Amino acid sequence: MPLDHVARSVKEQAVAVLANIKEAITRELEGLAFVIGWEEGYDPLHAAPFFVRSLADIERLIWNPLCVHNLTSYLPKLKGRKVGIICKGCDSRSIVQLLQEGLIKREELVIIGIPCRGVVDMARIKARVDCSQITDVSFTEKAIAIKTPDGRQEIPLDEVLATKCLSCQYPTPLVYDHLAGAAFSAQRPAAALYAEVEEIEKLDLKERLAHWEKELDRCIRCYACRNACPLCVCQDQCAAESRNPHWFSQRTGVNEKVMWQIMHALHLAGRCTDCGECERACPMDIPIQRIRRKLNKEIKELFEYEAGINPEDTPPLYTFKVEEPTIKEKEW
Repeated sequence: MPLDHVARSVKEQAVAVLANIKEAITRELEGLAFVIGWEEGYDPLHAAPFFVRSLADIERLIWNPLCVHNLTSYLPKLKGRKVGIICKGCDSRSIVQLLQEGLIKREELVIIGIPCRGVVDMARIKARVDCSQITDVSFTEKAIAIKTPDGRQEIPLDEVLATKCLSCQYPTPLVYDHLAGAAFSAQRPAAALYAEVEEIEKLDLKERLAHWEKELDRCIRCYACRNACPLCVCQDQCAAESRNPHWFSQRTGVNEKVMWQIMHALHLAGRCTDCGECERACPMDIPIQRIRRKLNKEIKELFEYEAGINPEDTPPLYTFKVEEPTIKEKEW
């Protein structure tokens, strides 16, 4: 197939998906406070969250692999208002988890789902292109095309996709009222999901400790990972800022940094939907998603549970059983 035909077909698909999104919003907007989506950001490489409040706002909406934000992080603060939201497959898992925990209500949501083939990692693009010089960005079936004053450069999408996309098992939203494109199943091998975790598990304890002390020593405790997480809903009472009890000192040593990251991860045990917002928001490029994936792996092995899949499920750490089927304490 000629490359120009491939490029046109990809563009036509994106246009069709966006048209479906706009059509759904046009039908639903009258009964909603607003719809949360994306618009063009401050330059051609960035998208930004956008609140559609009127029919005129609909024309500002965009959809492409630059729409990286998990918009569900807004939802717990909007409880009591009926709103619409555009969500990717991984985002929909956050919605399911919030529903399970009673943090949002299904009747207060209109969900416009988008089957997603992946979003880009801005850090990977910035490592290859001078982003201050970008004048235009477009997409073909398997590449991102970036235009600068020096010319046009195509980068294979698989080389700049976000880490979560390389092992995504749920590209089509699990809950939705409108689906803006054709549903499809995961095309990534399930074994890839825990590949990085298993590499670290092969290290002995001292090597693991040295690995994470090196990585987490870059942490500046800005709490961007917490602020971006759709499941961190207790930010006003966060243990990181509590003085009664006083969990953390103001010291800047690696012990405090490790303590914060471990506590944050444990608070998400059995709840993390692997949306990757924590790692995307980190200004120090720390691979903190691996810590959450390690806990997800343990939860799956111990409780046969995966967060954000079935709205009727109850997270395992929200329940109590005298003896778990896979934890034979009496045999120890």
